[in-house]
Amino acid sequence: MKLSFNINGQPQSVEIEDPNTPLLWVVRDIMNLKGTKFGCGKAACGACTLHVDGEAVRACSYPAKFAEGKKVVTIEGLGTRENPHPVQQAWIEHVVPQCGYCQPGFMMATAALLAENPNPTDEDIDNNIVNVCRCATYTRMRKAIHRAAELGQE
Repeated sequence: MKLSFNINGQPQSVEIEDPNTPLLWVVRDIMNLKGTKFGCGKAACGACTLHVDGEAVRACSYPAKFAEGKKVVTIEGLGTRENPHPVQQAWIEHVVPQCGYCQPGFMMATAALLAENPNPTDEDIDNNIVNVCRCATYTRMRKAIHRAAELGQE
């Protein structure tokens, strides 16, 4: 099956054998974008979170065929080293990562939350950012999410 979509601002077409292949594997193995991580394979941990048409999705359980004709954004497309997204900047300022493995998923989930709710409360964060971090950097993440909200309003 030929799959055509826009990824990180660039139109792309890839050939996949099985249209139900998780989008995660298309992004990582075919497109060689390694920032999106594999965690659980069950859409539970959120390490694989990316955006499809602005919505945060768990790419490990999102069939690639559903990305046809859509805009996909991975952590590589969120911002740049020269111009980081407010979430990335806040993560740097608050030294959020410990091991860092799950952080791309958290940043993508946070960016989607802030796009819908530019000034979330702690309760909003708790109800919407449900990814899992084995290093338990949740306190720093919450501070960084509030900082990202501030940066997004500047």
